[in-house]
Amino acid sequence: MTDTTVARRLYRTMARIRHFEVAAAKLMASGRLPGTLHVSIGQEAVAAGVCDVLRRDDPITTTHRGHGHCLAKGGEPKAMMAELLGRATGYCGGRSGSMHIADPAVGILGANAIVGAGIPIALGGAFAAARQGRGGVAVAFFGEGAVAQGVFHESLNLAALWKLPLVFVCENNQYVELTPVSVHLAARHVADHAAPYGVPGVRVDGNDATAVRSAAEEAVTRARDGGGPTLLECVTYRWHGHFEGDPQRYRDPAEVAEWKAADPLKRLAASMSGDSAEFAAIDEQARGEMADAVSAAEADPVASPASISAHVYRRPVGREVLA
Repeated sequence: MTDTTVARRLYRTMARIRHFEVAAAKLMASGRLPGTLHVSIGQEAVAAGVCDVLRRDDPITTTHRGHGHCLAKGGEPKAMMAELLGRATGYCGGRSGSMHIADPAVGILGANAIVGAGIPIALGGAFAAARQGRGGVAVAFFGEGAVAQGVFHESLNLAALWKLPLVFVCENNQYVELTPVSVHLAARHVADHAAPYGVPGVRVDGNDATAVRSAAEEAVTRARDGGGPTLLECVTYRWHGHFEGDPQRYRDPAEVAEWKAADPLKRLAASMSGDSAEFAAIDEQARGEMADAVSAAEADPVASPASISAHVYRRPVGREVLA
């Protein structure tokens, strides 16, 4: 039976992610948000379930589709929205946009637009946690497309070899950009890649928040106890295209409709005995929170071009480089 306190917490996290993404997509559609945008609507259970079992100081890395992970880990919606809108008050001063949000104060080592590039950073976080000896655990979020990158296998090998406290979390949303996973990966399941490295490979319904949380809790506990890494494959689906504005000619609308019927928020609410008005109230609160974040961010100053060189290493003028 699902613990109602935990389930309500998971629902609240998913609702905040859903309404942040909806608000961001509307900003993009209206032309108020610059750059590109990749939302994770439909995948909220993965971020909520995994991050719910992490400590504040446990480091994570994420991807170009990482708003949900950042929010679930403790990121501030207003600072995130300000970053998306190129405001000076954003997490990175309005320089990074959607795909590079970071907040080390809550363990967010950063999103990364390069496929698979966050994995070795999380490996470093796990190495540091092991050396510090305080029971820290690192998590690398990535998509199934990253599994074909060499860095995934290199990191999995090192994590297994050194028994590092690292949980590899693959959000298998069925499509590698515009390509179905069936024509992209030779292995039947992403979790199958764990066995050659002597690592547990776990495949879970990524639209079931409590199932994700349970699998993540086991993997994180194992890592904290010195048992080494786990590869967790969460099978889910993104409702929107690869990017906002994607015409999505590569997939059948009936397939999208089928996955929408497995909405992780509705599934969790249906599994609980609470009044539907309670969940409606949580949704409304999350919607209002994100509307406030948009309003506050849009009122903030746009990042100044004059600050472009701030936080960038430059050799002091006149100093000779020693041979």
